[in-house]
Amino acid sequence: GRRGTPTTHGLEIAVADIESGDTGIKTRTVLTPSGLSACALAILAVCAAGDHILVVDSCYGPTRQFCTRMLKRYGVTTEYFPADATPAQIAAMFKPETRAVFLESPGSYTFEVQDVPGIAAAAKAKHIAVILDNTWATPLYFNAFAHGVDLSIQSATKYLGGHADVSVGTITANHEYEDRLMDAHGTLGLCISGDEAYLVARGLRTLSVRLARHHKTALTLARWLQTRPEVARVIYPPLESDPGHALWKRDFTGATGLFGVDLKPTSQEHVAAMIDSLSLFGIGYSWGGFESLILPAQYPRSFKSFVHEGPLLRIHAGLEDVDDLKADLERGLERLKG
Repeated sequence: GRRGTPTTHGLEIAVADIESGDTGIKTRTVLTPSGLSACALAILAVCAAGDHILVVDSCYGPTRQFCTRMLKRYGVTTEYFPADATPAQIAAMFKPETRAVFLESPGSYTFEVQDVPGIAAAAKAKHIAVILDNTWATPLYFNAFAHGVDLSIQSATKYLGGHADVSVGTITANHEYEDRLMDAHGTLGLCISGDEAYLVARGLRTLSVRLARHHKTALTLARWLQTRPEVARVIYPPLESDPGHALWKRDFTGATGLFGVDLKPTSQEHVAAMIDSLSLFGIGYSWGGFESLILPAQYPRSFKSFVHEGPLLRIHAGLEDVDDLKADLERGLERLKG
C-alpha cells in the first residue's frame, strides 16, 4: 500500500493528465499527505547540502518555515526575493550553487502575480529547477508546464478535493525531474490511503463547474466590495485595478474564489466584531471547499513591497448564493463601523 494501490495510481494518472493539458509534455504525479508535505518534498527532491534556493517572499507561511528552519539544518541556504521582482532581478540573484526557484503565483494572502514564464526562462538557461505552488489557480486555470515550470504542486486539500473533508498534496514533475521526485517520494515513505484518493478523485469530477462558480461569485463580491466606504482596496488579479492584472490576463484562463480585502484604518476590536457577526462566512485557513471563509491576514515578509492601508482580510467565496453572501458581508461591514 505504501507504494500505491489501484485507487491511488488512478488519481496520480488523472492529476498528471490535467497538469499536462494539451502541451504534450510527459509528466508524472505523486501523492502526499498534505499540501505542505508536497511543497517540502518537491524542494527535497532537487536540493542537497550546500545548495542554494530562491523562494518568493509571498509564499505560503508553512513553506517559509520549512525553508527557514529545516532546510537550514541540512545545509541548504534559502534566499527570498520580492514578490514583484522581475525575471532579470531574480536572475541577478543566481549563484553557482542555486538549484531551484520556488514560486507561488498569486502570492499567499497578498496575491502578487509573478512572471512565471520569464522567471522560468532565466532559470532554465542556468539549469535551475522551477517549482510552483499552483494551488490557487489549479491546472485548469494556469498550465504550469506550458509556462516552463518543472515541478507543479497542488494542495489537493483545497480545490481538487473541493469538499473540505480530505488532506492530500500532489506534485507533478516533467521528465527531467521525474526520477528524482519518485526517488525522494519512495525513500521518505510518503503515501495516502485509498479512501483519501477516492475523495480527491470524486472532487475532480466537478472541478470545472465548481471553479467557474467560485470565480463568478468572487468577482461579483470583489467588485461590490470596491464600492464600500469601509474598503481601501480589493486585492484580486482579475480586477483591472489590481497590479497583477496584466500578467493574470496574459497567462491565466480563469480565477478562483480567494482574494484579499484591505480595510480602511480601524481597530482590531472592530474587525473581530465584524467577523464574529457573520453567519455564512466561517473562520478557517483551508480554503477551496464549498463553504465561504474569512480570516484576518497575518503574513511574514522579508521585504516591504506590499503596502496596505488598514487591516487585511482574506476571503474565500464559496458556493453559496452570491446575494446571500453579499448580504452577510454587508451586515458585517455595518458591524465594523459600529
